[in-house]
Amino acid sequence: MNTQSRYCPLTGTQGKKVDGATVKSMLSISLRTVQDGQYYFCRDSDCKVVYFSEDGQQLFYVNDIRERVYQKEPDNPDVPICYCFRYTPKDIRLQLEATGKAAIIADIEAGIQEGQCACDWRNPQGDCCLGNVRRFIKHL
Repeated sequence: MNTQSRYCPLTGTQGKKVDGATVKSMLSISLRTVQDGQYYFCRDSDCKVVYFSEDGQQLFYVNDIRERVYQKEPDNPDVPICYCFRYTPKDIRLQLEATGKAAIIADIEAGIQEGQCACDWRNPQGDCCLGNVRRFIKHL
């Protein structure tokens, strides 16, 4: 039997592979607890697990993370949706209401072009937040 899984041990949600450096940079607990190996990000908003090891033996919960995690609080307007440039759903909503445009996307794209983003370290999901921002705007 293969004990390695890409599925959250608590919910069975398929995890997204994340780099170990992302996990280490996001944890607010001692890094002595982090084992070498592959980790996954649990996107399930109903699950308190943020990261889990491939063998399922290590779980890191919402309370173990330095940042509030957008995927865990998708309805909270004050949780960052863009971690590098610190935009929240509330910021996006206010901008759309005021101008009818989402200039935030252009600002994020400009920051990316200027090499000012570090999504792999600042975003708990370990990659660019622009997809989350675009989905949120489309949802609105």
